[in-house]
Amino acid sequence: MGTTQLDQQQPEPKHRHLKTVLTAALDTEFSVGQALPNERELAARFGVARATLRQALDQLELEGRLQRRRGVGTTVAPPRVGVDVSPRHHTWPGGPGDAWVTTDCAPAAPPAAVARLLEVPARTPVEVVRRSLVAQGQTVAEEHLYVPPAALPPADGPGAPHGAERGHGVLRRLRRLEPGGQDRAVELGSATAEQARLLDRLPGSPVLVVTTRYLAAGRPVAAAVATYRADTCRLTFGDEPAHPSGAD
Repeated sequence: MGTTQLDQQQPEPKHRHLKTVLTAALDTEFSVGQALPNERELAARFGVARATLRQALDQLELEGRLQRRRGVGTTVAPPRVGVDVSPRHHTWPGGPGDAWVTTDCAPAAPPAAVARLLEVPARTPVEVVRRSLVAQGQTVAEEHLYVPPAALPPADGPGAPHGAERGHGVLRRLRRLEPGGQDRAVELGSATAEQARLLDRLPGSPVLVVTTRYLAAGRPVAAAVATYRADTCRLTFGDEPAHPSGAD
């Protein structure tokens, strides 16, 4: 990368103009997976403060052009993976076409917002099934599925005390219910330290949060909070196929 000073006469904010210039450099000077110079070198090349540079890099990461990873730095991102989050594809947790992999399960009190979705008293323990979604060899999303025990049919036997087997048991019981619809919300968020660890991201990195409430017999029986890597995933709503890799 040579030295390229920004045009100081540009009327738009400096970080937006820098983003445009960086996009052109990504298209012409770099290939997918290639690492960018460090922030000090980039700031010197374009004659900007590192705070301005970070604003531009953050926007490019949000748009899926860049990836930031611990120990690797900032690299040019591959095309985003299309993930279908439509009700047609996600008819019921653990049902046909469900690509999530169950990793753990234990009872715990849900967050207050989830308790309201489930219409259970605050601090009431529910089953928390933890699941992950893998695409192209990397974890692209993690999910917490909250299920009130009172909403489930009786268990066939004692079941596993904890872990993935307990989660599989919860999903089997959930599948015995007749699906009665769902509602969903999508919002932009920032990765917590735990989410960053699971998704191989940096804390505070942009993520897409999909919250789904599942209904049966006119009442909520489960709520899922799924966190997707914003740099890797492109959420779709049934207009194009999603990746089918993974299993319960």
